[in-house]
Amino acid sequence: MAGTIVTLKKGEGRSLKAGGAWIYDNEIDTIAGSFQNGAVVSVRDFDGYPMGKGFINQNSKIRIRMLTRKPEQEIDRAFLRMRVENAWNYRKTVMGAGSADAEDLNACRIVFGEADWLPGLVVDKYSDVLVVECLALGMEQLKDTVLEELIDVLEQDGIRIRGVYERSDAPVRKKEGLQPYKGFWREASFDTNVEIVENGVHYMVDVVNGQKTGFFLDQKYNRLAMQRVCKGKRVLDCFTHMGTFALNAGIAGAAEVTGLDISAFAVSQATENARRNGLDETVHFREANVLDELPKLYEAGERYDVVILDPPAFTKSREATKNAIKGYREINRKGLKLVKDGGYLATCSCSHFMTQELFTEMMKQAAGSTHKRLRQVEFRTQSCDHPILWAADESYYLKFFIFQVVNEH
Repeated sequence: MAGTIVTLKKGEGRSLKAGGAWIYDNEIDTIAGSFQNGAVVSVRDFDGYPMGKGFINQNSKIRIRMLTRKPEQEIDRAFLRMRVENAWNYRKTVMGAGSADAEDLNACRIVFGEADWLPGLVVDKYSDVLVVECLALGMEQLKDTVLEELIDVLEQDGIRIRGVYERSDAPVRKKEGLQPYKGFWREASFDTNVEIVENGVHYMVDVVNGQKTGFFLDQKYNRLAMQRVCKGKRVLDCFTHMGTFALNAGIAGAAEVTGLDISAFAVSQATENARRNGLDETVHFREANVLDELPKLYEAGERYDVVILDPPAFTKSREATKNAIKGYREINRKGLKLVKDGGYLATCSCSHFMTQELFTEMMKQAAGSTHKRLRQVEFRTQSCDHPILWAADESYYLKFFIFQVVNEH
C-alpha cells in the first residue's frame, strides 16, 4: 500500500542515486508497513532521506522498480497520462521534427520501459496497431490505464489505433510471478498482418508470429546508414531475418544482394518483402546456417563489397559472456575473410552484457587473426526511440560498427 516505507541499507542504492531505476533485494534494510506484491511503496535512504516511489515485488531479485523520484507524487491516472504524453512528445521531437505524421513515426517504439519511467513496459507502434509487452507485476496492474491514455494521446494527434496485441510471452515474466501471455488486448481481434514503411522500404509485419513484438525497430537508422555504403555494391547480409538490411541495400541501388537466415519462415517473409518493394531481381534470400555457410562461400572464392553481420544475442546472462565473446569473434573472423580489400563490414551485438569495451576488444582480435586492418567509418547504437538511460545499463544494449576493411595501401 502507499503507506509502506522501504529503507535502504547504508551505502546501498548507488545505481539509483546515479540515475538508475532498480533496487535489488540485497540493498534493502527494512520494510515498514503491509503490502501486496506489485504495490507502490515509498523508498528512503538509510538516513530517512526520501528517494521516490516504485512498485515492489518479493518474487524478483529486482525488488523495486522506480516510477518517480518525487516522494509526494501520486501514482494515479493523471501521472500515467503525463508519462505517456512525455514519451510520445519525445518521439515526435527526435524522430518526427514535431510532426505526428512523419514517416519515421509510422513504425517506432513509443514506450521503452525504464528509459521512459514506465518500468517493465514496452509499446511498439506499427502503423495503426500497437503491440505491448509487459514484464513486471506492478506494471501489469497499471497496463490497461497506460494503454487507454496512450491511445487517447495518439488520437488527439490524429492517429487512429485500430487494435492492440499483447506479446507478453517472454519466459522472464515467471521471475515476476507472472505467466507468459500472448493475445488480443481485451479480446478485440483484428488483422494482425500490418504493413509499415521504414527508410522508404515497405514491410509486412506479423505481430503475432514475428520476433519480439514483430519487428526489430532498434536498427532503423543503422539500416539507413548502410544505404550510403551499399550503392552499386555486391552485398552479403547475414542473419537477415525479414531482410531488413538487405532491402535497405537494395533500395539504395546495390548491384546484387544475398540474404542468409537459418529460418525458412524468415526467408519466406524476406522474399515477399523484396517482391513488395520491386527488388526481387537484385535482392535474393536463402535458408542457411550462417556459421557453416560463410566458410563454404570463402572456399568457393566468393568475395563481397559489403558484409553485414546482425546475429541474435549470443548471451542473455553475465555468466555466458565468455562463450559469447568466442562466438562473436568466430563469426566476425569468417565475415572479414569474405570482404574484398577496401570493402566494408557492418557488425553488431544486441546483448547489453556484451559491452562496448568487450565488443571493441573482440573486433581487434578478429581483425588481428585474419590479418585485416579496420578503418572505422561509424560507431552507432540503438535508434533514439529506444533511448539509453544513463546508469540503467540494461537500456544500453545495441552496439553497431561500420568498418572499411583494408590491407596495405
